[in-house]
Amino acid sequence: MSPVLEINDLEYRHPGQVRSFLQVPEFALQAGERVLLHGPSGCGKSTLLSLITGIRPMQSGRVQVAGQPFSTLSQRRRDAFRADHMGVIFQAFNLLPYLSAVDNVCLAASFSRLRCEREAGRRKEQRQAAARGLLSRLGLDDGTIDLPAWQLSFGQQQRVAAARALFGKPALIIADEPTSALDSRSRDTLLTLLCELCEQSGSALLMVSHDGQVGHHFQRSVDFASLAGEGSHAC
Repeated sequence: MSPVLEINDLEYRHPGQVRSFLQVPEFALQAGERVLLHGPSGCGKSTLLSLITGIRPMQSGRVQVAGQPFSTLSQRRRDAFRADHMGVIFQAFNLLPYLSAVDNVCLAASFSRLRCEREAGRRKEQRQAAARGLLSRLGLDDGTIDLPAWQLSFGQQQRVAAARALFGKPALIIADEPTSALDSRSRDTLLTLLCELCEQSGSALLMVSHDGQVGHHFQRSVDFASLAGEGSHAC
């Protein structure tokens, strides 16, 4: 297997600070691999994900995704590359409240022709049928799928966010504390489904969490403190 994500010599400082907040000398995630990155709240896990996805600009180091030097691309090219090759499950979900569950899933893929073609094809009805199928596999019934996102429960919104990230079989799924507010049973159900769908689509999964007890769902569990090394301040 070749790495779908490679990080080398990453370093990040908050504006106005002299000391590094985050340092990651080296990290690699193989294609199709599922890895949990765990550590306490506030230690820099979400900051790392924002750097990997290009949402936060790199200051120093290199991030390579799907064989491409992602961190050296212009902002416009990073956005286009992320749309084609990454699915992101945000901690706050970032669903559009007045769109239905199925339309929220399809909206993300509308920015990437490649993901539409991988999942369903270019026609709108094909995309919607594929989105409905994915939402159904994640446990949402037909009536729920057509409701606007603001009418959905917290757990249902989490499943919509997961479906949106998975749609189009991206090479890399990034998940930021997607189960932080769930009870243990709901947490394990969602993670089991998420890991199964990643395996079926061939997507690699990198999830960060403060809960190290979910490590059994993953092929590898990494302590964030050991990844970040001695130079990082928050951990």
